[in-house]
Amino acid sequence: MSLFGKLFSRDEGGRVDYYEEGVALLRSGQHHEALTSLRLALREDPHDAATLQQMAVAYTHIGMSDEAIKTYRTALRKDPDAAAARYGLAFLLLRTGQEDDAAELLDTFLQTPPDGPDAARHVAHARETLASIRGGDGEAAREHAASGDAGEVARPGGGAAGAPQSDRAEAWPSP
Repeated sequence: MSLFGKLFSRDEGGRVDYYEEGVALLRSGQHHEALTSLRLALREDPHDAATLQQMAVAYTHIGMSDEAIKTYRTALRKDPDAAAARYGLAFLLLRTGQEDDAAELLDTFLQTPPDGPDAARHVAHARETLASIRGGDGEAAREHAASGDAGEVARPGGGAAGAPQSDRAEAWPSP
């Protein structure tokens, strides 16, 4: 399907699927436009943690780290098992020097690591970063947090092992 077709996909009732539109825009690097669509999706379902996670990824990409932190925290309140939200929040906190809070989030993330095609490298990255924090090498931990993209959109099914699978993509932020 063309990008145009994805952006204007409609459900059975003829309505635009704003969540899917937002994810497509994120994947194409149109982060401000994605936020608009994701806000509309959130208006339709204010309790959707997946939409909040995607919004946090967009905020991270456009340099609104404080808003991304707030949005990840909201996603975790709505879905305490949201592995990608925990991961993204940990690395944002690490960037701001909050190593203890970041370590706690990474530890919880690694207690029930996600599975799926995109998860392995994030789990490995979390392990390396947590080891740096616990080893007292805050500088190395912050370098881990600064490496890679500000965020990315994962494919569906990348949740924690044993977690209910959603047809919505989990937002895998890269530190």
